[in-house]
This record gives sequence, C-alpha cells and structure tokens, in this order.
Amino acid sequence: MFTGLMRTIILYILIIAGIRLMGKRQVGELEPSELVLSLIIADLASVPMQDYGIPLLTGVVPILTLLSLTMILSVIAMKNVRFRALMCGRPSMVIRDGALDQREMSKNRLTLDELLEELRIQGYTDPSAVKYAILETNGQLSVLPYANQKPPTARELKVPVEEGGLPRVVVSDGRLLEHNLKALGHDRPWLDRQLTQRGCKDISGVFLMLVDETDAVYFAKKEA
Repeated sequence: MFTGLMRTIILYILIIAGIRLMGKRQVGELEPSELVLSLIIADLASVPMQDYGIPLLTGVVPILTLLSLTMILSVIAMKNVRFRALMCGRPSMVIRDGALDQREMSKNRLTLDELLEELRIQGYTDPSAVKYAILETNGQLSVLPYANQKPPTARELKVPVEEGGLPRVVVSDGRLLEHNLKALGHDRPWLDRQLTQRGCKDISGVFLMLVDETDAVYFAKKEA
C-alpha cells in the first residue's frame, strides 16, 4: 500500500514539474503536439501506478524523454517559422468582410452550428457584422468586428478618464495578504480604518477586499 502511494506521488510530482517547465503557454493552450503529449504521458504514468511489478523507471524514463523532446521542439518552433507552422498549423480565416469562407470551414471541419455558437459567445449574432473571424491554431475563434460595430472608447468620445491601476487582493476569505497591503503603501491601521468605515470589526468578517493604486476599494462581507 505504502509503495503504491509513493509511486503515485512521485509520478504526479514529476508530471506537474514537467508541465510547469513547458511554460504557461502550453498549460493555457493545447496545441496538437501538447494534446498528444498529455495523452501519452497519462497512459505511461497509469501503468506503473497500477502494476507494482513494473519498475518505476519504466514509466519515469519515457515521461522525461517526452518532456525533454517537447521542450526541444518548442525552442526550435520559437526560432523557425516554417517548423512552427508544421507543428502547430496556421490560423484560418473563416469570415472575411462579413462573408463565410466555406472552403476554410470545410478544411477545418468547422460546422455552421459551431461557428455561430462561437460568435454568440463573443456577443455577435450576425456574421455580417464581423469583419474578420480567425480560427486560431489552438481552436479558439478570434472575432474582429467592423469599426461601426465596436463600442466607442473614452478616447474616441474625448472623455477624460482617470486610470484606476491594478486592483490587488488585500483580504481573501478572512485572510490578510500582507505583501499586497505593503505593495499598495498601506499598513494595518489603514486597513482597520477601512474595515471600521464599512461596519466590520476585523478581517475574519471580510469575504473579499480589493484595493487599487488610487485607493479605490471593493468590499464584500462574509455572509452569515
């Protein structure tokens, strides 16, 4: 029992470390090569986890080899455009000037229902309002509407807007994040005054408190 537990923990830590070394891009987006890698690693790791008669290195060595190969290919893809296109493919424009490109849709096996669903997710119900729609290599659809379909910005309306800065979490579910409080240039007495103003005795009653660089505060009490 203990042996199986330790083998599982070792393989789990190894896979997590390997995926972390691959970078956040691979974690957030699955290119075809990363998808294949994840499927193979899952299969390789499951065998030594279940069969105690198989040496642990039988699973570890192939996993390390695959992770090393993937990182090498990623570096090559960063340096070589043609190799990157071969490994990851190229984006496909499925809508151009409001017109559907049926050939590109057929090439990527993208159905009308799937395309319309992706457009609705991004807030567009009419394909003719879309200047370009590009199916990216990771399967996501990038939608670029016509200029007259975009909401006006404050700059276009010539309205002065004050920058709020990046909000930081100061209190999360009753826990104080002191490094964020210090990064904002505040101390505990300042925090206590903010809590008092909002009718809260201490941080244990705070569910979420955000503060940005202009000291704008978002405050949410814990529900009883």
